[in-house]
Amino acid sequence: MIKYSVIVPVYNRPHEMKELLDSMAVQTRKDIEIIVVEDGSTDRCDHLMSGYDLNIDYFYKPNTGPGDSRNFGMTKAKGDYLLFFDSDCLLPEDYFEQLDRGIAHQQPDAFGGPDAAHASFSDVQKAINYAMTSFLTTGGIRGGKKQLDKYQPRSFNMGISKEVYARVGGFSDIHPGEDPDLSFRIMEQGFKVVLIPQAKVFHKRRIDFSKFLKQVYKFGVVRVILNKWYPATKKTVYFLPSLFFIGVSLTVLLAVCYRVVFFLPLILYSVLLLVDAIRLGNSLKVSLMAIPAAWIQLLAYGFGFLKSMWKLHVLGLPERKAFPSFFFDKKKP
Repeated sequence: MIKYSVIVPVYNRPHEMKELLDSMAVQTRKDIEIIVVEDGSTDRCDHLMSGYDLNIDYFYKPNTGPGDSRNFGMTKAKGDYLLFFDSDCLLPEDYFEQLDRGIAHQQPDAFGGPDAAHASFSDVQKAINYAMTSFLTTGGIRGGKKQLDKYQPRSFNMGISKEVYARVGGFSDIHPGEDPDLSFRIMEQGFKVVLIPQAKVFHKRRIDFSKFLKQVYKFGVVRVILNKWYPATKKTVYFLPSLFFIGVSLTVLLAVCYRVVFFLPLILYSVLLLVDAIRLGNSLKVSLMAIPAAWIQLLAYGFGFLKSMWKLHVLGLPERKAFPSFFFDKKKP
């Protein structure tokens, strides 16, 4: 039987950590090693660990970011596969059964699974989940079966073999973006990277639109950095939100200066989003909220991408100078 080590970095989120551990406690497989790495939190979750009949190792360390915390956890892990979840995830009861089957069938060196919205999530979280997973907004690159680019595992639901860790190493100090960075390095070494569709998690994501806007803006910035680091991975899909941002800006300008009919394409796209969200089983309320979520996803990402292009490729700034807050200092006390 495959041995798994689950590694979870957590920063000031004890309530989320409890919900994740609750979902681990009802797994049909009980032999999972769980490594919780508290990343310099002031609101710690150590008091939770004794409340579960689980194999949990808890560690506290200075705040050096989620990537470095996962690296710390990997040094403590004993499993054949090292799995990563975010603290804001919940697992279906049969997650590890599905993972066993997927690994037996595909024999991957590294893998990831999709995410979905749980019934308990807020309407905003469900709307954001739609925006982040819909083919109409992301092209399916975040775990959908239909994809415009080669699948890149994400750290909310990702696993690597111990051989991969030994040869490639762990996560870098960039954040966000540490997970596709690791995926690209794994692919460069010729390892087999796959999507296991059945091994899904429920991922809460951001709890309101303002936080979501900041998050996807950062994703746009980071994508340009990753394109710079790995030129061979550049794909048209990454540029589409920027083209969308430019197109929407011009359309609004034309509508304001000339005729309101120029708003029609924007209205039609919103209607398409609504119909698609309903088709996927969302309520009317969630589907209506999915419209602004999708617009935020595309426009904020597109703006971040363009800003990053300007700073890195027009002004010629090094990425760490252009966006210093995107890199953690591992030398923090």
